[in-house]
Amino acid sequence: MSKELKKIALIGQPNVGKSSLFNRIAQKRIAIVSEQAGTTRDIRKHEVEVLDRKALMLDTGGIDETDDAIFSNVKRKAIETAKEADIILFMVDGKNIPDDKDKELFYELQALGKELALVVNKIDNDKELERLWEFFEFGISDEDLMGISVSHNRGTKNLFEWIYKHLPEVIEPEIETELADNGTDSLDDLLEDGESEEDNNNEIKVGIIGRVNVGKSSTLNAIIGQERSVVSPIAGTTIDPVDETYEYADKSVTFVDTAGLRRRGRIDGIEKFALMRTKEMLDKANVALVVLDASEPFTDLDEKIAGLVDEYGLGTIIVLNKWDENMDTFKKLEEEVRRRFRFLYYAPIIAISAKTGRSVDRLKEKIIEIHDNYTQRITTSALNKVIEQAVIRHALPSPNGNYLRIYYSTQFSTKPPKIALVMNKPRLLHFSYKRYLINFLRDKFNFEGTPIHLIARGKNDKMGDEEYLDEDN
Repeated sequence: MSKELKKIALIGQPNVGKSSLFNRIAQKRIAIVSEQAGTTRDIRKHEVEVLDRKALMLDTGGIDETDDAIFSNVKRKAIETAKEADIILFMVDGKNIPDDKDKELFYELQALGKELALVVNKIDNDKELERLWEFFEFGISDEDLMGISVSHNRGTKNLFEWIYKHLPEVIEPEIETELADNGTDSLDDLLEDGESEEDNNNEIKVGIIGRVNVGKSSTLNAIIGQERSVVSPIAGTTIDPVDETYEYADKSVTFVDTAGLRRRGRIDGIEKFALMRTKEMLDKANVALVVLDASEPFTDLDEKIAGLVDEYGLGTIIVLNKWDENMDTFKKLEEEVRRRFRFLYYAPIIAISAKTGRSVDRLKEKIIEIHDNYTQRITTSALNKVIEQAVIRHALPSPNGNYLRIYYSTQFSTKPPKIALVMNKPRLLHFSYKRYLINFLRDKFNFEGTPIHLIARGKNDKMGDEEYLDEDN
């Protein structure tokens, strides 16, 4: 997300429709929408485009005067966000009469000297437009007061035009002049020299996953060095996945703090949607941090959640959080993790304390390393040499007297690494021998933290066909 983009903050009390408007402007369902007040608790960022002008939209948690630990944090972060924004959309519920709390907050926002619009939502028909007059009590000009209905897509055109007017004009680059001045490179040459999005390994997407209250949000805050995600001792504070991008070691790293997952019987309507959103995020991620609470015994739910990471074939780091609260030795904990999470045997284990910052820098470095392993491509010559060594050390089996032969091997994909064994009778290659080859490859190349998919194929099989994919890692 570009730092040069104008920032638009959505501010208002709970359940006035901020997340619905956020989704409408973003033109996709990003924020979770629910009738339950206070569904949004963290600051959600998304780059949006209004006609041809781009901006960074910030959806804040609903502000509510309460002693509740979560909402007191939400209110503070919402006000901080308004101070950082260039444009503020203050939303109120048009079904209710203006209240003193709305007015007090509006005046506080007005004093910031930012571009400010009062957006009255839930004006569903022409008759309800009459209620807009009541909101002139705020002392706002006619052009900055808008009545809309997000659910009926009513009045949003005027709001979009207002936003558009307050965004900077787009300056088109003079491409033809630049090429002419260069005098040597054609446009085709420039495109050929550019790195394709598929091959761009400088962008890392990291999913943070774990059950409720293991410290995922604290881990995110410790990594990026600021309070990005609302932290509370109340289990289940994070509902929407929260994302944050920052630069580290010449890489653009985007962290996604996913909602904490519960046992199936304890998932309500909002958390079911959060689970679905978590899976969507894992589908886009490259690396996953499986956060475990080192101060408590591990549970079956921990294993099931870690199984999601294995299912999506991500580069993986097991993070033991709250290490400072446990007196057991690291070796004892490591043995327990390896016993319970055998399917993630390739994942490194790092013990941290998100509270004190212990080993957080080491975790940052390990993320870069695991991503490099996850995206690496082994040359065909090097790969064939190692596979040949493996076959010499341990000959291919002969099931029912059938002679098996590997013609050659090649890596045909990354993220995670996928290697094809082109052979005469691929269906007869037993999974145990595949596992042997995978372990042999790990001994020769640095595949720490990443699964390896080893696929047996016939000479005439299409390289993209997953028919012989073995899920062993």
